[in-house]
Formats: sequence, structure tokens, C-alpha cells
Amino acid sequence: MIAIEKTTLYVNVLNQSYNYIPTGEPCEFKIELEPEKAFIFKKLFNQLNALEFDNLVRAHLPYLPYHLDQENDEIDVRLKKIYALIHEFGDEEAKEFVEQLPYFRN
Repeated sequence: MIAIEKTTLYVNVLNQSYNYIPTGEPCEFKIELEPEKAFIFKKLFNQLNALEFDNLVRAHLPYLPYHLDQENDEIDVRLKKIYALIHEFGDEEAKEFVEQLPYFRN
């Protein structure tokens, strides 16, 4: 049986960042996962950043109603994916935190 090597990832959802080593910046979650899966966080954070920029532009267009904003729905989808990954690869503390989120109960 081949042992799968895992790496530690320090994730900060609020700042949309992750690091392989603690940098002194606040870290919300410490997770263990295979190195080739870490890029998923980068991809999701990049997508969130682009969607939030689109939201900024939309906010300046008064004729587009906020409650019909597809970008907001897409941001929620990305956040659900991020928290699902944190739940899957996080420690017990991370799992307990994610299980308290409204996203988890849907």
C-alpha cells in the first residue's frame, strides 16, 4: 500500500489566501491535504475575487436590482465549495465550525 503524502495548508477565507507555512498573518483554518489539491483554493479564491469585482461594477448600476444579482449567487456557490473543502480536510475544530454555518445545513 502506498502512503499518500499530505501537506499542511493555512487558509484564510476572509482574506482569500492560503500559505504552506504560517506567515504571521491570521489563519482561520489549518488543513491537511494532498499537495496537488491545494491549487483548488487558489482557483476558487481567484473566482471569488473576479465575482466580487463584477459586484462592485453592478453596485453602480441602479437599474439592476440587487436581489436578482447572479454574481451574488455565484459567490455563495464558491464559498460553499471552499467550506466543503475545509470540512473535508480540516481538523475537528474546523469541521465543527463549518457544521455551524447556514451553508452546511442546506
